[in-house]
Amino acid sequence: MNHVLDRPIWSALQTAHADFAEGGQHARRYPPSIVPFAASADDTPESLGALEKLPSGEERMFLVEAGQIAIPPSLVVLMEARVTQMVAERPHEKISDSRIQPLTEADAADMLDLATLTKPGPFTLRAQSLGCFWGIRQEGRLVAMAGQRMRQIGFIELSGLCTHPDFQGRGLGSLLFRFVAGEIASGGDTAYLHAYAANKSAISLYAAHGFVVRSEMNMCVVKRPT
Repeated sequence: MNHVLDRPIWSALQTAHADFAEGGQHARRYPPSIVPFAASADDTPESLGALEKLPSGEERMFLVEAGQIAIPPSLVVLMEARVTQMVAERPHEKISDSRIQPLTEADAADMLDLATLTKPGPFTLRAQSLGCFWGIRQEGRLVAMAGQRMRQIGFIELSGLCTHPDFQGRGLGSLLFRFVAGEIASGGDTAYLHAYAANKSAISLYAAHGFVVRSEMNMCVVKRPT
């Protein structure tokens, strides 16, 4: 694995998000209150030993890599899944729409409620610590949102895209997708994202908006045994 996105969590915590990193030279994670992502530097015994020391209690860790994920024997696997990683084939144009507003800490509870309902992936009250988020409100309710998550040198992950079920089919998700992709491109970075490989409709949507499959990825959710 040679590409910076083959081990996206480790790459982010080594570079653009190094200030968030907990751990050391063999294994690192984001603070669990922000996002439960972790990674080992490689598959050596030293790195896997450091990885198994990161969680405590009921904490879960999400591991994502292009290759087969080595799991320390003391950790329990809660879930395994195939994930499709996609990157923007070309820079997206920056767009403007009066309905789209930046989200702030005051919106965190509404963001978590929407993410809990629609399940776009791991989400916390502190998700905005990693990057900007934008949303659309109707009748005072947050009905759609999207934002930025992991960062590597030259790449920013488009994440948290979701629309309330009552407002789906109105193009709000596509609008926010193009908006965030344009914001990422305007800063000179390449947008990328992850989707469950089984979610063919989402992957088709992203492809229609100029994203191409870069790699199939493996994901594991692990924790310490109780």
